[in-house]
Amino acid sequence: MNKKNKIKIIVNGKQLRVDLKFSIKNLINKLKMPLNRVSIELNREIINKKHINKIFLKSGDKIEIVHFIGGG
Repeated sequence: MNKKNKIKIIVNGKQLRVDLKFSIKNLINKLKMPLNRVSIELNREIINKKHINKIFLKSGDKIEIVHFIGGG
């Protein structure tokens, strides 16, 4: 795919290139993270996971994803 159809985002401190019209849901699926065990922050704001299909990423967005693990 052409570079013009890609945007640069930062995910957990690492630069990543994704397609235009890439949603938070697409990102979670690409990273193979279980949605029920993560918390997502977009540009320093916590995201309500009910809306991740409707939130599309823009160039320069910073996403932090915290993965919860059980244990004792």
